[in-house]
Amino acid sequence: MSALPPGAYRLDGTVRTYAWGSRSAIAGVQGRPVPSPEPEAELWLGAHPGAPSRIAGRPLDEIVAADPRGVLGPAVAAEFGPRLPYLMKLLAAEEPLSLQAHPDAEHARAAFAAEEAAGSPPELRNYRDPHHKPELLMAVGDFEALCGFRAPEAAADLLDRIDVPALRPIAALLRGPEGLREAFTATLTLSPAARTALVVEVAAACAELGDVDPAYEVAARLAVHYPGDAGVVVSLLLNHVRLAPGQAIWMPAGNPHAYLRGLGVEVMAAGDNVLRGGLTPKRLDVPELLRVVRFQPLETPVISPRPIAPGVVRWSPPVREFELTRATLTPENPRADLVSDGPRILLCLSGAITVGRGEHALTLTAGTAAFVPAGVPTLLLTGHGDLYQSTPAPPS
Repeated sequence: MSALPPGAYRLDGTVRTYAWGSRSAIAGVQGRPVPSPEPEAELWLGAHPGAPSRIAGRPLDEIVAADPRGVLGPAVAAEFGPRLPYLMKLLAAEEPLSLQAHPDAEHARAAFAAEEAAGSPPELRNYRDPHHKPELLMAVGDFEALCGFRAPEAAADLLDRIDVPALRPIAALLRGPEGLREAFTATLTLSPAARTALVVEVAAACAELGDVDPAYEVAARLAVHYPGDAGVVVSLLLNHVRLAPGQAIWMPAGNPHAYLRGLGVEVMAAGDNVLRGGLTPKRLDVPELLRVVRFQPLETPVISPRPIAPGVVRWSPPVREFELTRATLTPENPRADLVSDGPRILLCLSGAITVGRGEHALTLTAGTAAFVPAGVPTLLLTGHGDLYQSTPAPPS
């Protein structure tokens, strides 16, 4: 018998407290007193060893390891090994996150193996595991982010409008054959003195131009949080995205991005490799970041869902580890069937939704979650509210 027989199990996630988090967003969803004692940035739901969720007090990674074929299903266990291949989060950003990118799977495997072989100390490592970390974020409320490169000509035009002579060489690079690569590299590798001087001038100019283009307002705002940081200038090279509730952005490997503020449901492959280039007090490794970034414009950062059934939509990015489904139940549409052969995590964000039927039914309310192991191909939902499901993509 499986270590976790088929059914829905209450899943207790872990709230991570980081300085950029919110004292009200996650606590408000969960119905806890506001403000919370510390800034709460992420609610982790999954089996990641950094903060595994629990079922009846038992860590989910231990449950998976005890019976990977039974909990994950034979196909998922064969493809990904004895590990849940995705991590789901409720993310709340009150302040900007770091400018970052993630490696692809091949680079992550090779770089992790190299650091392991070299015996690099943990504090000097970039790679904590051999996995990639593509991400999808769906806005719960209004959400703001920087995601992917603008077209180089558009970025050059933005820089040209700023009356800062030190920006002109960067704008000229953008108009060249390797524009994004050369401009991004030149900005991040300025000497400390030159970088600070440039950012001070750019921030002052952008503060005057905030009504001309939202990108200038963003740069000026970032400079308040991170004065003298090269990420202030880099922000002008990236797409500024404002998501309405229900819209999502897709961040593939090598895509530079930074969340600015808002509440969202995030699903990602269960890796933990982050290369940072600015907008953070954490360790930076610009040379390694430059190795993983893909210097291509991202024309459409927003990814659209496809309808599955009345009240049910699904986001299916081009990865095998995960897809995201949202079910909205109303008095006119009080039930839905969710179909999946793999292990699922369910997160309720509003209302009261019962998962399953009979003695195995479990009712979720706002801010609560459940884990459903493989072996429940059709899952009945009844009630009212919004529920999100993450699960591996089905075989193509």
